[in-house]
Amino acid sequence: YNEYKSYLSLLDMTEQEKMNSIACEYVKLVSNDNHEFIIKRSHALTSGTIKAMLSNPQNYPHNEMSRVQFREIPSHVLSKVCMYFAYKNRYTNSTSEIPEFPIEPEIALELLMAANFLDC
Repeated sequence: YNEYKSYLSLLDMTEQEKMNSIACEYVKLVSNDNHEFIIKRSHALTSGTIKAMLSNPQNYPHNEMSRVQFREIPSHVLSKVCMYFAYKNRYTNSTSEIPEFPIEPEIALELLMAANFLDC
């Protein structure tokens, strides 16, 4: 019975490690209106600001999903920023033709300000 219990404990630990590994692969970006965007950590690191924030292990431990709150960025802008991160990741070092990244004129100024703050 004790062997079986130890085996189950090992399985539980392994599952927890798997969950931690998955959580480490993603980050949660939160807009000023509390919309949450869960994106790949590698995409978020496109931003120099986010990269610097996540590099501090005391604030953002690597065994759980990091949550980054942006008090000045609304959801309609942060969603576009997340799309840009995916676009940038997809087309960096691409040999295929790179399509234009669409930006609606209505959000261009806010997006420029966010890009400046995020260093991307």
